[in-house]
Amino acid sequence: MLKGIVNLLRGQVRVRAECAFPERVLNLCGARDLAFWDLEWESPTAFTCRLSRRDWRRLRQAGRNLDCTFSVLGLEGAPYFLLRFRHRQALVTGLVGCALALFLGSFFIWDFQVEGNVTVPTERILRALDKNGVGLGTFGLSLNGEDIRNHVLLDVPELSWIAVNVSGCRANVQVRERTPPPVMIDRREPCNLVARRAGLVLKVQTVGGVPCVVPGSAVAEGQILISGVEDTDTVGARVLAGLGKVEARTWYTLTASMPLTALEKRYTGEEKTGVSLVFGTRRIKFFSNSSIEGAEYDKISKRHPWTLLGIPLPVTLVTETWRFYEAVPTPQDAAGAEQAAGAILNDQLLRMVEPYGEVRSTLCSSRQRGDTLLVTLSAECREEIGETAPIYTEEIEE
Repeated sequence: MLKGIVNLLRGQVRVRAECAFPERVLNLCGARDLAFWDLEWESPTAFTCRLSRRDWRRLRQAGRNLDCTFSVLGLEGAPYFLLRFRHRQALVTGLVGCALALFLGSFFIWDFQVEGNVTVPTERILRALDKNGVGLGTFGLSLNGEDIRNHVLLDVPELSWIAVNVSGCRANVQVRERTPPPVMIDRREPCNLVARRAGLVLKVQTVGGVPCVVPGSAVAEGQILISGVEDTDTVGARVLAGLGKVEARTWYTLTASMPLTALEKRYTGEEKTGVSLVFGTRRIKFFSNSSIEGAEYDKISKRHPWTLLGIPLPVTLVTETWRFYEAVPTPQDAAGAEQAAGAILNDQLLRMVEPYGEVRSTLCSSRQRGDTLLVTLSAECREEIGETAPIYTEEIEE
């Protein structure tokens, strides 16, 4: 394959040789060290083959002493292709200008690829880079990695490390997010551990203070679980930090109302399409106006970046489609409404419980009131219910 590409770049000629003794032509090629390939016999006295331009000229000169007829079947390769444009100077100038623009444009950044971010949005990182001089059209060889890192980390404190590696027209941005430090507990500050919500105590672990509940006891919201006030036989009451962990069974009851008549989209079939080109950061619209007043529609945008031989170009084709619809009232099935409300309530329950424990069981029920379905979710959970409450030891003067 590599030899074929080299032959096409330097040019090759497909020749047909006809002779009463064709083996003389082959012997002549061997004696003059002329390379040929793709040999095909058409008849006992004629064959076709391919030669390079230089070897074809030498064979034509040496074959004058032979009773042989040579005919050219095809001229192939880059030199013969470019030779066709010798009388089209404007086209040649355009090709040279395009090649020169591609060569010079390869030193500028036209595409970004961000890797390593999970919680920090990609748009925020790109805005911070653009603020510090790294955007579309930036000269890639002029970037100072250390200076970019120092300034971007100040603008985005959630990042602990950033590196910009330029490969051709693409800038590969690799980031590493900062791990937040754990919350330190001040064991010297006097406090009580109180119940965040009511429940049935299952397990008590005390780190400091005096436990006030035992497994199996029911507690109310705000009740002291571990006291920070300890009575001693020698010096009286001592104030310290009441810390620990109390797990309990808790119960939740969540309610949601779902209408049995909802508005649904019904597309009218009317559509409007607009095409625009984005050159770097400049946008050229090929439609009159994109604002539509007094109509309901869905807007669908599609971006098609242009590339040439795998090289990204600073040109993006943007197609925008507006699909118009009408809001039509549609009756809803009671079972479907109950399922949708149950999913919403389950999601809300998980957000409330997951930071502290887990959901053990759920039960969903519903009843209809006119055009509204009242859905109730009952759940049993196991979670940690303790939270610290400070103890104020100084008297407050009126």
